[in-house]
Amino acid sequence: MDAVDELLVGFLEAQRGRVFEVLAGLDERQLRQVVLPSGWAPLGLVEHLGYAERHWFQQVMLGAAEPVPWEDDEDNDSGPLSTTRSTEVVFGFYRDEIARANDVLASTSLSAAPIGRHGVGPEPAELRVIVLHMIEETARHLGHLDAARELIDGAVGLGQDEW
Repeated sequence: MDAVDELLVGFLEAQRGRVFEVLAGLDERQLRQVVLPSGWAPLGLVEHLGYAERHWFQQVMLGAAEPVPWEDDEDNDSGPLSTTRSTEVVFGFYRDEIARANDVLASTSLSAAPIGRHGVGPEPAELRVIVLHMIEETARHLGHLDAARELIDGAVGLGQDEW
């Protein structure tokens, strides 16, 4: 991996770590608290990020994904980007999906073409595009989590980068 690719992967890893930093110290009730009209909860957004890692690095890049550790619950009626699973399960799922994605990144050139398909919009031409998308996806939702954290308990400035 050249220096630019290492920088890209490093930026992705930093964004992922900031998700945990922004939510550190919140209890189960706070992680399930809905503070915006769209109805999502921080814990549900973390689960969504786990699914995004799984989708892009396994389903799209490799053409297949490991099964999720629970029955498919497409009919979850607890609201958009919410979950009925425990904090431990959701955070574990996100960490496991990050580890699987990191395995793909460690064993695959960023110029490699994906085997699977996203199925909506343009298809990524190479793994590097998936990494860039996941930096954007994670950072976007990290901003949401940052705002939610401030509304939940007033904490600000968590998970800041070193720049």
